[in-house]
Amino acid sequence: MGRKVTLSTCSLNQWALDFEGNTERILKSIEVAKANGAKYRLGPELEICGYGCADHFYESDTLLHSFEALKTLLESPTTQDIICDVGMPIMHHNVRYNCRVLFLNRKILLIRPKMLMANYGIYREMRWFSPWSRLRQVEEYFLPRMIQEVTGQDTVPFGDCVLSTKDTCIGTEICAELWNPNSPHIQMGLDGVEIFTNSSASHHELRKADQRVNLIKSATTKSGGIYLYANQRGCDGDRVYYDGCAMVSINGDVVARGAQFSLDDVEVITATLDLEDIRSYRGELCQPHMEGQQKPCYRIKVDFSLSSSNDVYLPTHQPIQWLFHTPEEEISLGPACWLWDYLRRSGQGGFLLPLSGGVDSSSTACIVHCMCVLLCQAVDDGNSQVLKDIRRVVGDDSYTPQNPKELCARIFTTCYMASENSSQDTCSRARELARQIGSTHINISIDMAVKGILGIFSVVTGRWPQFRANGGSSRENLALQNVQARVRMVLAYLFAQLSLWAHGKPGGLLVLGSANVDESLTGYFTKYDCSSADINPIGGISKTDLKSFLAYCAEQFQLSALRSILAAPPTAELEPLKDGQLSQTDEADMGMTYSELSVIGRLRKISKCGPFSMFCKLIHVWKDALSPTEVAQKVKHFFRMYSVNRHKMTTVTPSYHAESYSPDDNRFDLRPFLYNTRWTWQFRCIDNQVSQMPTSQQRPEDLSEKS
Repeated sequence: MGRKVTLSTCSLNQWALDFEGNTERILKSIEVAKANGAKYRLGPELEICGYGCADHFYESDTLLHSFEALKTLLESPTTQDIICDVGMPIMHHNVRYNCRVLFLNRKILLIRPKMLMANYGIYREMRWFSPWSRLRQVEEYFLPRMIQEVTGQDTVPFGDCVLSTKDTCIGTEICAELWNPNSPHIQMGLDGVEIFTNSSASHHELRKADQRVNLIKSATTKSGGIYLYANQRGCDGDRVYYDGCAMVSINGDVVARGAQFSLDDVEVITATLDLEDIRSYRGELCQPHMEGQQKPCYRIKVDFSLSSSNDVYLPTHQPIQWLFHTPEEEISLGPACWLWDYLRRSGQGGFLLPLSGGVDSSSTACIVHCMCVLLCQAVDDGNSQVLKDIRRVVGDDSYTPQNPKELCARIFTTCYMASENSSQDTCSRARELARQIGSTHINISIDMAVKGILGIFSVVTGRWPQFRANGGSSRENLALQNVQARVRMVLAYLFAQLSLWAHGKPGGLLVLGSANVDESLTGYFTKYDCSSADINPIGGISKTDLKSFLAYCAEQFQLSALRSILAAPPTAELEPLKDGQLSQTDEADMGMTYSELSVIGRLRKISKCGPFSMFCKLIHVWKDALSPTEVAQKVKHFFRMYSVNRHKMTTVTPSYHAESYSPDDNRFDLRPFLYNTRWTWQFRCIDNQVSQMPTSQQRPEDLSEKS
């Protein structure tokens, strides 16, 4: 009958500038798509060079090697008899574009440049690319000589166009174009395009997956059609994890989907669908209105069919229900996959983590444990690439992991760095957690190093600083805390570099950090302490979410040690104990709770609030718990801390991006690091507003303070 089409999309774990590996993974996905009977294969955004090339996009080499890889794809027998849709950067009339290249049987059919750029949040596409602004216009693109020799073409269509096969019409969207209020699929659908494709490099954020799925479903709910979504997966060399979720939907229903988190470098999703279902859907729902107001799409015709004449007995895919991960599951999967990509691609022999026995470092330890669980599952499932990578990391070509705990002992070292201010409770909690997850655990005393450093200071100045508890000033107290914290960082790197050497093994260890997003926001950590590491899997996650994650791990993996860790008050243990008990807690030091910090952090970044507008919102949000005066004090205290400590974000460890209110200074949260920390004008506005509040809204103690 010629009405059923089989289409493939995919998630690929591409790596920036890894042209050889990227090309191999593209060819593998095309091979799988053809084996599944597909006549069209869609891949992720900029898959040939990798999405995260950043300023390497400026280099002519990146363009050159992308065309060399495209030549390899065109010449490969694997790409014959299937329409291949690949992504790469292309320069046209001396302007650089983010493009899709569609080709069939050694002929380039069209090049479609991206029209609506992602230039918000972590994305800076307009730094490297220009949007194609000529709606419905197509120009001639002169191919490089190396491509001409393969295709026999001098020029190909370049611009805003769609592909007309003998049986249907295919239109392209690229990543952010789906999220735009004027998405191209709207007008394409009104002009009769039946299949929409979207090639993305969309990163993981907690609680974001449903937004993406709902957008894709709504794209064809309104006017019918098939929607193919391809996405990158993994860590391609930066702070983000691209979380797959390749899918196919028709008329508002998802009929095939891939995993959000996986260690598979290549995952292909294939679906067979009936074009008549689109036509029937549009005929009833949209036909009286199916006429676009814009100029008709520019159609590139190709003598090729996606369907065959004998497809009556070919079954079609039916709607499925999408089950989303909980935030706790997302934390156990996303950062774990990101860590594995980083470890295997860095060439190092494992991880080292300073394990304090608190929530943050225990969360990092549990993420490594989750990584080992995923690795063992992948090996059991026959993933030969994962096994090959594990053997390379441990330096043993015959090794096969028996269980997560045994693997953890091979690639994960934890160390408890005790001082005279450390309690026995945290020491035992760290030791027990290490035993339960299987890490190689060591205990280190830092007192000798701390006293040695203070001795040098004393010889030079003739003074010996004291803790506040022993009569010292606030400056002395802070300096003594910082010395302990920085000594731990130095020792962590020493043991990371030499631990394997001491046991006669090659390689080094990556140092893991464990500062959460809320502490980064306020600067509640020592610059160049244990927060200074190679990478940090929890730097974009809130304390509240981390506690929920640990509760999940305690139940999911039977890690009973986590229960006592969750029950203990968060503390840095940098000040002297009182009768063997803690005298210092994090929330007391910060002057606010972690839950309050999460609210403030979201208002600062997501809601774009300065001090005054934040105060105006919080007097309503916290009206049942705090008076306007108390809210004002909280807001002013936060902005003082934030501005005094903002300089720390310029050196903070690269962290997994998981929250939209992350204060990451690299490219997500661009702010000054030298502030007028008095905020005189802004705080005066707050004070004036408080003074104008009706007395009925003030608490008695607030009124007494004014008097």
